[in-house]
Amino acid sequence: MGELTSTRLECAICNTAIEGQFTLGRLGRLTREQLSFVELLAQHRGNVNQVAGSLNVSYTTARMRMDEIAAALGAPPSISRPDSREVLRQLETGELSAEEALKLLQG
Repeated sequence: MGELTSTRLECAICNTAIEGQFTLGRLGRLTREQLSFVELLAQHRGNVNQVAGSLNVSYTTARMRMDEIAAALGAPPSISRPDSREVLRQLETGELSAEEALKLLQG
């Protein structure tokens, strides 16, 4: 599927309309869940630990979600690799799902 575009913008109050071809921008590539994460990250002034606490997930899970968002926005892949023992510990305690742990271990 190609990039989505909008062809009309209209004011709901005065009915002023602008027609053309408008892209949704980089943030338009994100899912609703990813946008919620970005909003939460902004509210916490970039503190991933606080975001993790608000979402009731581990720091590693929050970092993984942030890396996925960065990739969706066109950033190069993160070079740092998580400690596999920590990932396995979090899998064992239920802080990570099997899918999340696999993604982290595969890099």
